[in-house]
Amino acid sequence: MAKQSEYFMEKELIRDLEGLGYRRVSIKNEDELLKNLKKQLERHNNIELSQSEFRRILNFLNDGAIVKRAEILRDWFPLKRDDGTTKRIRFFNMEKWCENEYQVTNQVTIEGTYTNRYDVTILINGLPLVQIELKRSGVALKEAFNQINRYQKDSFWASHGLFQYVQLFVISNRVNTKYFANDPDQTFKQTFFWTDEKNNSISDLKDFTKEFLEPCHVSTMIGQYIVVNETEKKLMILRPYQYYAVENIVKQVKDSVDGGYIWHTTGSGKTLTSFKASQIIKENSDVKKVLFVVDRKDLDYQTAQEFNSFRKGSVDSTDNTSKLIEQLTSNTEDTKLIVTTIQKLNNAISKDKFKEAIEYLQNEKVVFIFDECHRSQFGDTHDKIKEFFQNNQMFGFTGTPIFEDNAVKNEKGKRTTKDLFGKRLHTYVIKDAIKDENVLKFSVEYIGKYKQKEDSKTKIDIDVSKIDKKEAMESDDRIGKITDYIVGIHGRKTHHRNFTAMFCVGSVDAAIKYYELFKQKKENQEHNLNIATIFSYGQNEEPKESFGLIEEEKLEIQESKIDKTYKSKLESFIENFNKQFDTNHSLKDTQSYYTYYNDISKKVKNTNIDILIVVNMFLTGFDSKKLNTLYVDKNLNYHGLIQAFSRTNRIDNEQKSQGNIVCFRNLKANTDEAIALFNDEKANETVNMQDVFLDTYEEYLLKFKDALEILKVIAPTVVSVDELKDEKDELKFIKAFREILRLKNTMSNFSDFSWEDLGMSEQEFEDYIGKYLDLKDKVKRNQENEKESILDEVDFELELLHKDEINVAYILELLAKMKKGTAEDYHKQKEAVVKMMLGESKLRSKKELIEKFIDEHLIQLGEDDNLEEAFMNYWDDEQQKAINVLCEKEHLNKEGFNKLIGTYAIKKDEPRSTEIINLLEKKPSYRERKRIVERLKNKIKDFIEVFMDGVN
Repeated sequence: MAKQSEYFMEKELIRDLEGLGYRRVSIKNEDELLKNLKKQLERHNNIELSQSEFRRILNFLNDGAIVKRAEILRDWFPLKRDDGTTKRIRFFNMEKWCENEYQVTNQVTIEGTYTNRYDVTILINGLPLVQIELKRSGVALKEAFNQINRYQKDSFWASHGLFQYVQLFVISNRVNTKYFANDPDQTFKQTFFWTDEKNNSISDLKDFTKEFLEPCHVSTMIGQYIVVNETEKKLMILRPYQYYAVENIVKQVKDSVDGGYIWHTTGSGKTLTSFKASQIIKENSDVKKVLFVVDRKDLDYQTAQEFNSFRKGSVDSTDNTSKLIEQLTSNTEDTKLIVTTIQKLNNAISKDKFKEAIEYLQNEKVVFIFDECHRSQFGDTHDKIKEFFQNNQMFGFTGTPIFEDNAVKNEKGKRTTKDLFGKRLHTYVIKDAIKDENVLKFSVEYIGKYKQKEDSKTKIDIDVSKIDKKEAMESDDRIGKITDYIVGIHGRKTHHRNFTAMFCVGSVDAAIKYYELFKQKKENQEHNLNIATIFSYGQNEEPKESFGLIEEEKLEIQESKIDKTYKSKLESFIENFNKQFDTNHSLKDTQSYYTYYNDISKKVKNTNIDILIVVNMFLTGFDSKKLNTLYVDKNLNYHGLIQAFSRTNRIDNEQKSQGNIVCFRNLKANTDEAIALFNDEKANETVNMQDVFLDTYEEYLLKFKDALEILKVIAPTVVSVDELKDEKDELKFIKAFREILRLKNTMSNFSDFSWEDLGMSEQEFEDYIGKYLDLKDKVKRNQENEKESILDEVDFELELLHKDEINVAYILELLAKMKKGTAEDYHKQKEAVVKMMLGESKLRSKKELIEKFIDEHLIQLGEDDNLEEAFMNYWDDEQQKAINVLCEKEHLNKEGFNKLIGTYAIKKDEPRSTEIINLLEKKPSYRERKRIVERLKNKIKDFIEVFMDGVN
């Protein structure tokens, strides 16, 4: 059977959509789109519009970017009619999804920076709200994604910008189909397959159309399950497992008096799920209050911040119990949804002065949603809440439920998550999240006997599996060797410190020993890592194993129970932190401790801290995309193990290919047992560990050699890349070498990684990178010359090439050596410098300028001349020349331009359109503005990349 072309895919899709109730309409350009919009708005609002009235509607619609338009879509417009009366116009029915007007069209042509013709467009009430991009079978789905990104840059914004009302995109190559929200900064990792309720993927286009694009369902997704994130200025759409969880909770509240729990694996986005569930339940008139309950102050703050980013003012986070009582006794709409801590809620129902004020709620319907319910609901508090709020419904979210297998008996007996909350309402386990690429796999290494390095000054020969006693585990000798090992591998594990790590240890004593040793080694210039630590300093607060999980260390420390030695140590460590980061933290009270805690959290997320040493803190509830490695010198099991490991597997960029776990204890059996328990929705089946863990280094090596064989067929040598006959062959090379990059990126995280294993030298690899980047430059030149190219849609994944340690300062060190060398050495070293710049994405843009400095200035410098000063003077002169040329060519105000790029370089914020327009000596027409602004934004970015990024 011949491959189905995009043309026939389009025809078949439209036919299927018509079968679902869409009316087909022929719309070829914006004029026809506007005429159709007028008719559909008239039909939907039961009104006849004059041309002047329709113009007023268009003026109202043509306002702001995607987020503002999403808000307009969901609101009413008070149209002032020609006769002076006012009529409310609705663009989308937010209450009755199925009563909107549905149409489908194809091949709409819009002229922007470039002229684009879109595949299939779903119109709801005349507005394009769903855009579908098709590629024929055999073409990578990512190419459809890249094409939509081009449309966003080139033409969606053009003229009236109606295509900026698109709420979600669908991409398909027939066998694979995904959806995603309209966000200009999205990556391919933010595209999702639809599934059934059992998490089985619905990827075939015909099946997806029937399930997802059915008119009522797609309207529900747009109206109910797209969240407008006002803080980050983007749209977010729920993934299928989130959708099913919310639907099931809402149904349970509506149809029964029972609660239930959601088992969604750690890192799967439960805050967004719980927000949407809370938001919908809040609209239920039978519900008096919705309480979202967490058990730690930092989560209280984080959750409230996230909730309010989804909708401003939706949550008023409580600072104390009195504030909570105010909210519970208020009947205003903005206090119907409350975020609070389990501790404050316990106070409210335990103390007589508070209980009296909220007694009226005892028989009212109150819905509780517990975040990470396993941490707080196995003691007296759960029973107290049920006893006080007699008409309660309780729902729990957890990534690691308590089952019979991992439950531990206490004074309440042996209770499971089901005992406390009721039946499970939806399940999404680790293997599901990894399969969907919502979290990363783990790479777990168990370090037993260490082999001595050639340059090591100490002999290492320890088998940690045979050591169990605290004395031996915390001996100076063992801790010293582990510290040396971490220093040696940290750069590799974190991609040259582009990511961060946590180091969890077995006790506060061990945390102190490790911190002091890292500090001493830094003072001895054995490493330059930024190390921090935080721990509890209360007596008798060593972590207890409870219900198969590790309890959190306490943030609230009672003055009567302070361990003065621990407090003194932590105070000195905080003083080091203050000196390093110019802060002023202390331990004068609990709030000060908490402020230090929050600052550490922020600095780990911003990669200011390389390794955070902890005992229990941060091992649950802490999310950071930039944390990719966990060093473990602590016994973990069941919930505690999964929660700790899961700190590392949040999705970030292509460079982060897995979560790295380095165990200095023999946790293999515990790991297998925990993964088996929390990966098995039936809790009794055998689990395939390959669903969760990366392949071994040896298995990746075989894959690399297969990929290298494919590359060598296409381009046997680096030089042969230049001999590729056409763009089709170039495309084959890009895809083949991109696979090499991905595999090398993953393999380089393994401690066993060696270039000698690969069958390709590091120099050859770097040379191929140069050719790979040459093709990227070719695409850029084509775009500047407005030429179409089949390479335009290729994702070069340059994040894989990023290396922070090679920068202009490093190049200057090499130039200094060149200056001192012989004539023969000079030319060899120049060639090496040029090759290095070709292989470094951040230096490539600076290649011509640095080469010019070498040829025209370096050789003329005397022995006493300051190389760095001469280079920076040269750089400043070239920068000013470039500014003069750019300002003259584009007719820009030079003073304003200097100010603008200075701000951009510091803040990294993209300049606003109005700022760019204000630079122009002659203001363009409204129609020309967007095209000119887009061009100048790209030129400003290029200028910053060349002259400022990585120079100082």
